[in-house]
This record gives sequence, structure tokens and C-alpha cells, in this order.
Amino acid sequence: MELTVFLSGEIHTDWRDQIKQACKAEGLDIIFTSAITHHETSDAAGDVLGSEDKSFWRDHKSAKVNAIRIKTLIDNCDVAIIRFGDKYKQWNAAFDAGYCSALDIPYITLHDESIIHPLKEVDAAAMAWATEPQQVVEILKHIVSDV
Repeated sequence: MELTVFLSGEIHTDWRDQIKQACKAEGLDIIFTSAITHHETSDAAGDVLGSEDKSFWRDHKSAKVNAIRIKTLIDNCDVAIIRFGDKYKQWNAAFDAGYCSALDIPYITLHDESIIHPLKEVDAAAMAWATEPQQVVEILKHIVSDV
């Protein structure tokens, strides 16, 4: 069974690579997609539409250009992994989780116990909550298993 998995959220650690490498090592037939994870490139996505003298409008345009990619990838995924880190607030990840929930696309949250309370609604709609990338890999392995 081939699976398309959208990886959303925190960009400051290597959790995406951990999941991808472990799934590859397991021989899982999974295609991974993601938003642009290079911060500066993501922030500049709307610059092609012209410069802005107010940061709000630059961010607004870039958010919309980025949303074209994100919406398309979420619409075409089988499951999403939504990662929340402890260093920054990932409002975009919360939005992605809500979008998945609205579309009835299953998602797994990935975060540590220290942020359970602020994510209670996001976790309530998730199909699973993991604290480590390896747990996500085990879930994905179960999903694609023929047994």
C-alpha cells in the first residue's frame, strides 16, 4: 500500500528527516510532502508579486502563495503529521490540523507532554498523539502493513 504523508509544523529540528530515514530503512512505500521548510524562502514567497513597505502585506502575500502549496499537498495526502515544538508557537501547524480535521483527513500530532494543555483541541481531533518520531514511524508501518 502506497501512502502519501504531509509533514507539517516545526522547522527547527530534524524530526522530518528522522521519520523519512526510518521509514526508508523499514522499506515502507511512503511519499512524503511538506511546506517549504527554509524559513527565509517561505517568508519571501510573495515577493515575486512586488515589494511592500509594510511587513503585514509582505507576510500576507507570502502566506497566500505558501497556502497554494500547502492546500494542494494536504488535499492530496492520505495522512498528515503535525509537529509542535517547544521553542516557537506553530500557529501554521494548528491551522493545518484544523484544515485536515475539516476535510476529514486523518492526522497525528507530534509533541512533548509540556504542551498538552494548549493543544487539547488539536489533539482531541487527531487520530493519534506521539511524543517521538519513532512512534510516528511505527504508526505509519502499521497503516501500510499487509498483515
